Amino acid sequence: MKRLKKYFVFVAIFSVMVAIVPALQAEDAIEKININTASAEELVALKYVGEKLAQRIIQFRQENGNFKTLEDLAHVPGVGQKILKANENSIKVE
Repeated sequence: MKRLKKYFVFVAIFSVMVAIVPALQAEDAIEKININTASAEELVALKYVGEKLAQRIIQFRQENGNFKTLEDLAHVPGVGQKILKANENSIKVE
């Protein structure tokens, strides 16, 4: 009886682990935002980026061409190291 109880506890723990691992992996698979093609709505999803800053990013991109590196985003008025650091894993440059 004790052996059967241990078996059921093991199966229950294993089942929970099997359910949790894919959910954790899904968090890592979040799509990055391409700052060279992102709309204002997409840019607002970034940390510390509001509607006005999103519009400035788009305007800067239209006037100066595509960003070549993530650091180029710092040339946009209002974008500093805090915003770059907070979003470095959420942005891609293509």
